[in-house]
Amino acid sequence: MKIYTKTGDRGTTSLVDGSRVYKDDNLLDAYGTIDELNAHIGLVIALKPEDFLTKVQNMLFVTGSLLATPPEKWDTFFKEVGLESFTSEIEQEIDRMQAELPPMKGFILPQGSALIAQLHVCRTVCRRAERNIVRLMRQDERYQTVQKMINRLSDYLFILARYSHKKTGIDEIYWKSMK
Repeated sequence: MKIYTKTGDRGTTSLVDGSRVYKDDNLLDAYGTIDELNAHIGLVIALKPEDFLTKVQNMLFVTGSLLATPPEKWDTFFKEVGLESFTSEIEQEIDRMQAELPPMKGFILPQGSALIAQLHVCRTVCRRAERNIVRLMRQDERYQTVQKMINRLSDYLFILARYSHKKTGIDEIYWKSMK
């Protein structure tokens, strides 16, 4: 099987249902950013393997597939995908880590180690994905479950960065106001 199909040479691509959209469509911004996030999480895993992050990657593939399918066809292509239960799992992971962390004293600079900085890159890409999904949600409320999971995932990535500070003994550096 060849990697190139030439079907996108005119600026369009196929969605899961076979319909074609332009490559600058909001749907592609959304699932392309999810794909980017998944790749960045892969780098985090390369730096420090983490079972839950592999689970996140799998769910991001599901999320990308949902976003590459018109919502009115979700029932045709997907059975229960478990976004709501996965959102609860993310919350449990956040609570587990946060129980070990000191209270925040301000805005934390995204630095400390390659791992911690990469977690902050993941968090910011996740926030961009959420903004793209909100654009879709404003047109169709069925995207709300996807948006909620991605919102919680960005919280998880932030807490995982803080938790990584604690576990590696690297101090958090707080932003110093110019006041």
